[in-house]
Amino acid sequence: MGTDTVREQAADEAAERRREQRGWYVYDWACSVYSTSVLTVFLGPYLTSVAKAAADANGFVHPLGIPLRAGSFFAYCVSASVILSIFVMPLAGAAADRTGRKKPLLAVAAYLGAAATAGMFFLDGDRYLLGGLLLIVANASLAVSMVLYNSYLPQIAPPEERDAVSSRGWAFGYAAGSLVLVANLILYTAHDTFGVSEATAVRICLASAGIWWGAFTLVPLKRLRDRRTTSSSGTSTHGWRQLAATVRDLRRQPLTLAFLLAYLVYNDGIQTVISQASVYGSEELGLDQSTLIVAVLLVQLLAVAGALGMGRLARTYGAKRTILGSLVAWTVTLGAGYFLPAGAPVWFFVLAAGIGLVLGGSQALSRSLFSHLVPPGKEAEYFSAYEMSDRGMSWLGPLLFGLTYQLTGSYRDAIISLVAFFVVGFLLLARVPVAQAVRDAGNPVPDRI
Repeated sequence: MGTDTVREQAADEAAERRREQRGWYVYDWACSVYSTSVLTVFLGPYLTSVAKAAADANGFVHPLGIPLRAGSFFAYCVSASVILSIFVMPLAGAAADRTGRKKPLLAVAAYLGAAATAGMFFLDGDRYLLGGLLLIVANASLAVSMVLYNSYLPQIAPPEERDAVSSRGWAFGYAAGSLVLVANLILYTAHDTFGVSEATAVRICLASAGIWWGAFTLVPLKRLRDRRTTSSSGTSTHGWRQLAATVRDLRRQPLTLAFLLAYLVYNDGIQTVISQASVYGSEELGLDQSTLIVAVLLVQLLAVAGALGMGRLARTYGAKRTILGSLVAWTVTLGAGYFLPAGAPVWFFVLAAGIGLVLGGSQALSRSLFSHLVPPGKEAEYFSAYEMSDRGMSWLGPLLFGLTYQLTGSYRDAIISLVAFFVVGFLLLARVPVAQAVRDAGNPVPDRI
């Protein structure tokens, strides 16, 4: 084969890889609107108000006969959704690895979540149980889809590109979140002009996130390629058995498992801050919905710059050191959040800015760092374990948040309790020799890791 032919083949492969990468970015663009508009901004305060409308004289609702403080219902539903994910994600990851058919599974998870989100339009009156059910289905579906989405990263980007590709994916997601939030803000603040009530405007914002999610998922489904698998194993393994098999395999990669443990802890804190910040702002600080939308919009805009900026820092200092620095920033930000005065939106915006600058980078770099720790051929299976640490195991934080509020009646106590996740996560991550972990997984070690 001549030199020119080799160069042409390499150029064609690079062009195809770039095409897949661009399609891959679009799934972040599609599903991040759910995380932003639904989970972070609107659903927490709105579902809390619906639960309070259904509460008894003492402020309790009674799903399945269990007395729950109405203000804790949203947090408990988030915990329930991620517990459900534990049963589903290992099975989806194993099926994807064994069949090589990730796209059909991604389509099922994405469109089930999009349909549940669109169904939130019908959440009105005192239908808090409907809201809880739709939240659980949408959240669990998102978690499963992210297992499959993330597992493409090692296949579409060589080791030296993964930090940058992962960071661009997060940046696409935050850019989409910002764009849709601007439209949400216009509709919500001018709902009278559009001839709808405030509650109807919220329900339109919730449902439109589902429509957006479903529409843009068509792009990655067209551009991403399924790879053939050499595995001959069946796909009928039950979820719990597959989880046990994945854990046994992880035990043969103790350093990868050590990273996952650290990520499980500190990301639990991140996910809880994302899902509960609006409840904290509305219930404890007395801020109106428009202020919360602007604050989250600020987070989205700065998270784009933060994800790209921390990606550049990782090229100089390595992903591990950059993540450790972000965990220090998270700890300081939460400590400041505890002392925020009520009814002072300016200070809430300052807090939002701090969160935005570290949010995208800490998540993007964690994903790309983990991709180096995955043995070749086990991407979806290992990323199912990763996603359990990302969204699937992130139930302890919301549970702690909900229990703290249930016991103390103070959202300030609830928010400060989350500092423990960042401190413990920092200590655990600092102890992981990531270069050795990459070698043990059978992968080449990048110059900076």
